[in-house]
Amino acid sequence: MHSIRLQVRTLVLLLSLFCLTVPASVVAGEYNPELSPGDPAPAMASLEGTDGKSYSLDSFKQAEVIVIAFTCNTCPYAIDYEKRLSQLAREYADDDRVAFLAINSNREPADSLEEMRKRVEEQKLPYPYVSDPSQQTAKDFGALRTPEFVVLDKQRNVAYLGAFDDSPAADKVEQRYLPEVVAALLAGDKVKIAETPPIGCLIRFKRTRGRR
Repeated sequence: MHSIRLQVRTLVLLLSLFCLTVPASVVAGEYNPELSPGDPAPAMASLEGTDGKSYSLDSFKQAEVIVIAFTCNTCPYAIDYEKRLSQLAREYADDDRVAFLAINSNREPADSLEEMRKRVEEQKLPYPYVSDPSQQTAKDFGALRTPEFVVLDKQRNVAYLGAFDDSPAADKVEQRYLPEVVAALLAGDKVKIAETPPIGCLIRFKRTRGRR
């Protein structure tokens, strides 16, 4: 009996030590299954844009802030927020410290690269719009919805994850999370709200056995 109790205590101690030594980076965010604020940005492969160019994080080496938007052509929420993102991008059009990148990982015919090109032309989108056909970039960044935003700081660490603002209805917005994060980073201030729940349509991932 004494031997069994000793073994149990030893097991509990070992489990406790393991929990204390697990790196914080393996713990996902409150709403993101892969990343937490402060994590280094995942490596990102070059993705083809509607302009025929390829983009990765290395394409924005001069930027102190990178705003990444996981979006698409077909989600009503993404379409509505497209206007707000475009407005913000235009506000920083002459500021090389801020870069914007929109990524479409959705598996729908209407979200093909050709359809994306039409969207850019119709809406005059002021930022690169790239296709993620393998969907690996969305998975690496833990993106599940459109739109969903990630902001990276100068060190390419995650400064913010989540929604653009606090209401899909533009006339009911009280707090503009993403614009406030960009302004804080440029001013050298601490980001007050680093993660919020994204609001939008679920990304349509390719179905694979045992995975989403």
